[in-house]
Amino acid sequence: MTRTTLTPNHKPTLDAVAWVEKLAAALSSGTPTQAAQLFEKEGYWRDLVAFTWNIKTLAGRSAISDMIAATMATVAPSNWRVEQDATETDGVVEAWITFDTKEATGRGYLRLRDGLAWTFLTTMTELKNYPEKRNKLRPKGAEHGANKNRQTWLEKRQHEQATLGYSEQPYCLIIGGGQGGIGLGARLRQLEVPTIIIDALPKPGDTWRNRYKSLSLHDPIWYDHMPYIPFPENWPVFTPKDKIGDWLEMYTNVMELNYWGSTRCTQAKYDEDKQEWTVEVDRNGEKLTLHPKQLVLATGMSGIPNIPDIPGMDVFEGEQHHSSKHPGGEAYKGKKCVVLGANNSAHDICCALWENEADVTMIQRSSTHIIKSDSLMELVLGGLYSEEAVENGMTTYKADLTFASIPFEIMPQFHIPAYQAVAEKDAEFYQRLTDAGFLLDFGEDGSGLFMKYLRRGSGYYIDVGASDLVANGEIKLKSGVSIERIKTNSVVLTDGTELEADLIVYATGFGSMNGWAAKIISQEVADKVGKCWGMGSNTAKDPGPWEGELRNMWKPTQQQALWFHGGNLHQSRHYSQYLSLQIKARMEGIETPVYGMEPVHHLS
Repeated sequence: MTRTTLTPNHKPTLDAVAWVEKLAAALSSGTPTQAAQLFEKEGYWRDLVAFTWNIKTLAGRSAISDMIAATMATVAPSNWRVEQDATETDGVVEAWITFDTKEATGRGYLRLRDGLAWTFLTTMTELKNYPEKRNKLRPKGAEHGANKNRQTWLEKRQHEQATLGYSEQPYCLIIGGGQGGIGLGARLRQLEVPTIIIDALPKPGDTWRNRYKSLSLHDPIWYDHMPYIPFPENWPVFTPKDKIGDWLEMYTNVMELNYWGSTRCTQAKYDEDKQEWTVEVDRNGEKLTLHPKQLVLATGMSGIPNIPDIPGMDVFEGEQHHSSKHPGGEAYKGKKCVVLGANNSAHDICCALWENEADVTMIQRSSTHIIKSDSLMELVLGGLYSEEAVENGMTTYKADLTFASIPFEIMPQFHIPAYQAVAEKDAEFYQRLTDAGFLLDFGEDGSGLFMKYLRRGSGYYIDVGASDLVANGEIKLKSGVSIERIKTNSVVLTDGTELEADLIVYATGFGSMNGWAAKIISQEVADKVGKCWGMGSNTAKDPGPWEGELRNMWKPTQQQALWFHGGNLHQSRHYSQYLSLQIKARMEGIETPVYGMEPVHHLS
């Protein structure tokens, strides 16, 4: 995004410029209350690191005024500008904004109603004194001139690989080498932060390669790009799991990341006096001790698999495993299979078992939100993440910021109408599922997929074919029940029904990410940082109080120098920018006073 000439006398632009000038004047005059009056009484300021060194939403004038009073002296914002002509739709003026702070450059997104800010997003884009080495700052690559001690690019890279983690210590250690850890590693690499990524599996992408054969991304390609290197224009809309695995391996090599496969972290402990971690790792049988200053748990958005404790599991003579360990449907032809769960993985696994001529029954314990993939793309994602959006000038970066500009508290207002349109468009589809006995929902407030994902990270399926099998009875269904006990060759449900079983798959989800902190560091540290994910919406699996942002994700935690990074490909791409800037600032000794740390309300 580059600054363009603003059109004279364009009213939405004039309104945005007037508001920005008033904000700049109020902030520079040190009158936080006056600045807060520029917002609606219940307006929102969402900040991604630029002002708070946190990921924080301020709701209402009082909260906004308090934040301004606490941060302005150190942030010292200046050079506010409207970046391009504003737009107006249904009385809402929207504008892109740029600004500077003492340490960084920033970009914002403003929504005005009747001259007052309804929502205001501010984001840090770059540290002024530590820009990424790209575009005009890219390295030359070749060393021109004569030099008897010349080292080639390859020799320098080999030296780094041989010394980092041995004679030289990484500043940051990322535990988890999936797309989240790899994307963050690339961001840190660009910021010249010495970083090692470790993963228990041998190669980048193995997390995907090792899953069941039919797995593919349910999100479309425009939503799933990695930082710096977008997928090519011939890439499939929905990426097959082995293809994304190969892409991640290629990406790791091209971005020259220090990736240690076949490496497990066995213990980590923070030394308060030295301000560093002591991390014991096993690198393919070699025991090493690392001393990073920053530790990132990049294990997706999920913790350790939830495996229910059901009486009789120990006597079952068939095969049983968690969905994360499911190898695919090929080995179960003619077998009687029971899948406990009714979300994405359960549907995918049931479909793959059916395709391999297994007799499969889905056990649905509670209602599930279903949305057809085509409807999701057309009515929900299409405006920001689609081929049409690209043709209309939408970039991935602009799409990410536009999405981020909607505070979570009012996001349902934007999503409920979209999902009402989905329900109307696919009414016959939903009726068929209901007639089959499937328990459906659109979220507790009708806000659909994304709010369910943000609140609890579960409870939904993006339909790519399995729902028709359920509706037709080809995937058998038992809904509103669970497994009460397991016998040698069957399961007994809570309604008394007994089903023969050769295979039981527990598609029962995962615990909170802080479960990995308990396993790797200590239960004390896991409890200190508390639950990850969710916002306190007081909906199922997301207990209150309201916190306004996802717990512990991509921002400082109550344990110094411990960070959590994950989410889907979109979130990993977008929020890795802010996490990398926070880590880089600390490495360079920049003052990073964190505003608005939330207390811990839930341990898991």
